Amino acid sequence: MRMSINVQILVGAAAGVALGMLLGALPADAALRVQGLYVASLVGGLFIALLKMVLVPLVFASIVVGIAGLRRQQNMQCVWVTTLLFYGATLAIAVLLGLLAANIFRPGADMQVEMFADAMAAFEAKRLPFPEFLTQFVTGLFQNPFASLAQGAIVPLVVFALILGVALVQGGERYATINRLMEEMLDLSLKLVGWVMVLAPYGVAALLARLIATQDVALLGTMPTFVLVVLGTTLFHGVVVLPGLLWLIARVSPLALWRGGRESLITAFATSSSAATMPITLRVVEKNFGVRPATAGFVVPIGTTMNMDGTALYEAAAALFIANLVGIELSLGQQVVVCFMSMLAAVGAPGIPSAGMVTMAMVLQSVGLPVEAIAILLPIDRLLDAVRTTVNVEGDIVGSIVVEALNPPTADATAVVHQQTLPTRT
Repeated sequence: MRMSINVQILVGAAAGVALGMLLGALPADAALRVQGLYVASLVGGLFIALLKMVLVPLVFASIVVGIAGLRRQQNMQCVWVTTLLFYGATLAIAVLLGLLAANIFRPGADMQVEMFADAMAAFEAKRLPFPEFLTQFVTGLFQNPFASLAQGAIVPLVVFALILGVALVQGGERYATINRLMEEMLDLSLKLVGWVMVLAPYGVAALLARLIATQDVALLGTMPTFVLVVLGTTLFHGVVVLPGLLWLIARVSPLALWRGGRESLITAFATSSSAATMPITLRVVEKNFGVRPATAGFVVPIGTTMNMDGTALYEAAAALFIANLVGIELSLGQQVVVCFMSMLAAVGAPGIPSAGMVTMAMVLQSVGLPVEAIAILLPIDRLLDAVRTTVNVEGDIVGSIVVEALNPPTADATAVVHQQTLPTRT
């Protein structure tokens, strides 16, 4: 009997870790190591490229169709409000967890910043004051949709898809042909995702092998308290807070969450990209958790661009860590600023590897901390990024299930859905 895709991905992840440890144990110039890393980079890069290939049309079509479906069911406003409230609440909880743990354990208080002097001198960060960041963020929401499609700019694409979806519904039957075209585009995109998933076990194995083999795990020992604080609080948020909220609201057990979502979570860990994982997340919440396509097509893309719990937690804890390193005691008011800026920066961060390092500069500058100190975080960022991205994606899954549970279809809406059935998704 053929193994399911979930089991195949688990096997691929285990094989990737084992292969990475084997390659990492070889000398840097060993032919087997060089060739092995090349093949892993090629296969992993191909998998990521294929996911990104289907990402843009999938995001665009899923939001347009999702908005149309929600409007037909007369509960778009409820879903919109519930989604923003839930994502905002979990984001705030994550930031407060990071700040609380950093205040209790005070990572960096016993370290000398001179040990990173060379790295800091070589690092040049782009300074982005808050007014400039806010201006770029707001104006960046509204761009030429064709340019956004071509460049893969997710945030403005989401905004345009939202507006287009509402316009299609307001136009009614006059735009029925375009509406049907969007439904077929979504169905076709999901068909392509199914094909890409055939390569998922190999892609995950290759990405993990390269990660394990090329990252110097010993670097984690240079800042043990900070690493443990970030990993501990991030895992607490992902293992306790999010599953706890899911159980309280939707009565879905943590085991059911992880069993049903492992396909997406493993991919998120391997790729460190919530955007690249989004096609899989969309497939998982519909297939494994029974979330309606209209709800999933709206909540998951919004979560991919806005719901960055792990990133916000990391940036809040990192700001206090750097403050301790340079001997600056942040007041309660300054920590409130850090809390707010970490949430805003996380929302503005793209779902790509290490994107949080870009917006981290804004958080540090908001309370007068040296932006150059980001160099301290660079050696360990890749491994921490994999963990926080996994929690980000878990938040998207939980958010979809919660929104579905809080906005069940009415009897009238169910009848409408049966009359206007979307194409079968495989």
